[in-house]
Amino acid sequence: MPAVASKGRGRGGRRPIAEINMVPFIDVMLVLLIIFMVTAPLIAPSVINLPSVGKAAKAPDRVIQVLIDKNEQLQIKEGSSTTTAATVRDLASRVTAVQQATGLPAKDVPVVIAADKSVKYETVVKVMDTLQRAGVQRVGLSVQTTP
Repeated sequence: MPAVASKGRGRGGRRPIAEINMVPFIDVMLVLLIIFMVTAPLIAPSVINLPSVGKAAKAPDRVIQVLIDKNEQLQIKEGSSTTTAATVRDLASRVTAVQQATGLPAKDVPVVIAADKSVKYETVVKVMDTLQRAGVQRVGLSVQTTP
């Protein structure tokens, strides 16, 4: 008996399927879409309570200012006295020395950071971090209100 040749099918008579079956993928995506649509309204949006300017009953009697100029040079100013230059390394020791010189408890003397608007945000955060690591509890930022 002669062998029957398959017409254009190569060996074995089967050729591989070169398609991707998309139906299972679409089913999974639709199920995920329904899950997200059902759970999205149930998630409560987070509320961030931001501080507002001008809530204090009175301004503090003594304030230590840390001034950062546009060249990122630091200066410390206590009240209306003269300013003294400082670096980030010795900032903490100088601020605590000024706090102790006021005669008040250190936690009652706030430190306000006044930075030029062209100063990098990273520099201001470094100064805040240095002060908080030194134990300064009241650190604030000085802002200029627009008329």
